[in-house]
Amino acid sequence: MNAKDFSLLLKTVTELTHYQRNQLIGVLNRDNDSLRVIEIIESKFDAKHECPHCKSLDLYRHGFANGLQRYRCKQCGKTFNALTQTPLARLRLKSKWLNYLDQIRVSLTVRESAANIGVHRNTSFRWRHRFLSLISKERTDKLHGITEVDETYLLESDKGQRHLNRMPRKRGGHATKPGLSGEQVCVLIARDRATQTLDFVAGKGSITKSQVTATLKPVLDQDVLLVTDSNLAYTAFCKTEEISHETVNLSQHQRVRGAYHLQNVNAYHSRFKNWLLRFHGVATKYLSNYLGWRHALELHPEHPPEIWLNAALGNFQYLTVT
Repeated sequence: MNAKDFSLLLKTVTELTHYQRNQLIGVLNRDNDSLRVIEIIESKFDAKHECPHCKSLDLYRHGFANGLQRYRCKQCGKTFNALTQTPLARLRLKSKWLNYLDQIRVSLTVRESAANIGVHRNTSFRWRHRFLSLISKERTDKLHGITEVDETYLLESDKGQRHLNRMPRKRGGHATKPGLSGEQVCVLIARDRATQTLDFVAGKGSITKSQVTATLKPVLDQDVLLVTDSNLAYTAFCKTEEISHETVNLSQHQRVRGAYHLQNVNAYHSRFKNWLLRFHGVATKYLSNYLGWRHALELHPEHPPEIWLNAALGNFQYLTVT
């Protein structure tokens, strides 16, 4: 509707009867998922209101497309909408987004989610990773105080790949080499006593000092006290960076040493791996998305799908809503 027609509509509202006004209020208050989604998307853009191509603030409205306001930038001349250059750009069926995010909230599989909301399984898979791409980016900046760090390992997976550089495994199978090897992916978890958690896909095989440095050095506060097992990679890292360090020798069945233990981080490992079982293996290239998904579930298990949509758009401040 153009501005002239809208002004005319506003003038005619005053002429409505009581019955007609109640009808109009009913229409406006009707639960319409597509309108709710568009409102959230447009609100996200209104908060920033800049060209996604050149960051200019000099724009003007340029029609509508797929329910979204389009804009043209006076600086670079390009057109765009509120989803341009976001992970959700060009996704269709907005009326189903909130229902799909509810499937994510309860951790349903790709096929279960597809059946519940009436889309193809390929659409369900594509939506999962588009929505999770920003949700998984919600992270604390720093870890403080006593911080537990430990790694866990998952067998490398090429699930979904048409061409493999190795013999396929039957139903996942096992590594061909005993112990830790390049067939296994290292997931490093750091968790402080305030339950703030950071996770990293560190690489293949046993953890090394360089991997520990690359992942932990930017996120540890100066006053941190690192608690780890007796792996020499952690000892070398803490010595080089002059970080306070305490070890718990798990290989000698030492679980607790005074106030120092790894029970929080190891419990997180267990919850993550048990949760991951329902997906019957995940491709290694998507592992960071699943780590972020699990992290979001730990922090916000009861948040409604509208809050998850805001997170998928990068509005993490909405996750503080209770």
